[in-house]
Amino acid sequence: MASQRETPSLLSAEHVLHSIAGDLSRRFTGVFAAETVDRYVFESYTALARTSKITSHLPSLTERFARDRLTALAQAKGAAPHDVPEVLLVCVQNAGRSQMAAALLDHHAAGRVHVRSAGSAPSDALHPRAVEVMHEIGIELASAFPKPLTDDVVRAADVVITMGCGDACPIYPGKRYEDWDLRDPADSTLKQAREVRDEIDARVRHLLTEILPASTTPH
Repeated sequence: MASQRETPSLLSAEHVLHSIAGDLSRRFTGVFAAETVDRYVFESYTALARTSKITSHLPSLTERFARDRLTALAQAKGAAPHDVPEVLLVCVQNAGRSQMAAALLDHHAAGRVHVRSAGSAPSDALHPRAVEVMHEIGIELASAFPKPLTDDVVRAADVVITMGCGDACPIYPGKRYEDWDLRDPADSTLKQAREVRDEIDARVRHLLTEILPASTTPH
């Protein structure tokens, strides 16, 4: 029955997805064949559609997700600039800890690090508690959305931080791996979620001191 529900949705979006693929093909001219871009766009749409409750946003999210995956793949192949450290943050649902860490790392790094996040079993939306405690410190998660973990973003990463997702993340030589044992804010009180946020903030700041030159790290 699930496939019967998904097929009309995919068919109705097919024209939009081909348009997205065309735009991305032009963006990645000389890097990927149009067929590769087309496949990535449709795979990305299908992956996001599995958990999304609001299909009206799927095309725009698909474009962002597919573009980032293609960029990661190009970086891994040496066909795109890789001039700042690439950090990937992974938790189970990509709805709390990894999204908070990504937002904090992006905030403190201020362009000196490129940040991605993903989930081994992504949720359909961010946890309200995570959004709330980040809003308290002036960091909005409004544009963030849960994304499935894909091989391309792991290959592009220099540093992979996992948070309670076990062995879901593939291991590649030459990368730095860390596991942060953090409470899930979805199962927390507001006070506990704030504590998780503050612990993530401290870990993010420390990480930056280790992956950036001393003269550029935040104080």
